Amino acid sequence: MTAGNAELADLALRVARRAAELVRERRTGEVTVADTKSSDVDIVTEADRASEALIRDLLLTERPDDGVLGEEGDDVPSRSGVRWVVDPIDGTVNFLYGLPQYAVSIAAERDGEVAAGVVLNVAQEVEYVAHRADVHGPAVATRDGVPLAVREPTPLSLRLVSTGFNYDAGIRALQAGALARLITEVRDVRRFGSCALDLCHVAEGAVDGYFEEGVNLWDHAAGGLVAQVAGARLEVLDGVGGTDLVVCAPTHGFDELAAAVRRAGFTREVGE
Repeated sequence: MTAGNAELADLALRVARRAAELVRERRTGEVTVADTKSSDVDIVTEADRASEALIRDLLLTERPDDGVLGEEGDDVPSRSGVRWVVDPIDGTVNFLYGLPQYAVSIAAERDGEVAAGVVLNVAQEVEYVAHRADVHGPAVATRDGVPLAVREPTPLSLRLVSTGFNYDAGIRALQAGALARLITEVRDVRRFGSCALDLCHVAEGAVDGYFEEGVNLWDHAAGGLVAQVAGARLEVLDGVGGTDLVVCAPTHGFDELAAAVRRAGFTREVGE
């Protein structure tokens, strides 16, 4: 029998817990930077690589016909229609510095659509889990087993939003100018350093919205599903720097926030 979305979420949670144990253990010792990617500040640690290797092994041992797309390893094509999208440590710079805002993120795509996802805050041991509705049951989004819901409607001027900055210095400069324009339209802006957790904060009502250019599918697949099932809308726009810009907010307030993000200049085309 084909696994239901809840079963995929359960597997993702079991695997994320194992990976979180490994990451937590590595944080007790010296954190080693293994490499850099897009720039000198875009780092990879040995713990990133070890976490992803463990996740891949556990997932493919249980479901050998599935595919895997991970941040640190080679893609594995799917023969089952299910592909796992993995970020072994989302918020690696926070992990390096010991800031308690980094997570293991695991999502399951079914025929190209994210069907289940888990974001596990490693330092705080908080578990966000979601899956879409299917023939086996309704859609669910929880934090530590408690159902999630986005914040109630509020005027744009009273919304607290979160964001992040690109690793490319040129794009950061464009984002800084746009941020200076946006910050006068909202209550305030926060920068936490983990796309996956930022999206979960939208889901639980801790912030009123989130936007960031330069994130990849593995950054937002699981957290985006948690947010959407909790009542948010997520879109990927063309960022001012030429890379993907993720915008997420409660469905009832998405259009207004997206328009403000465009007006401020975070997208290639400024508009309402």
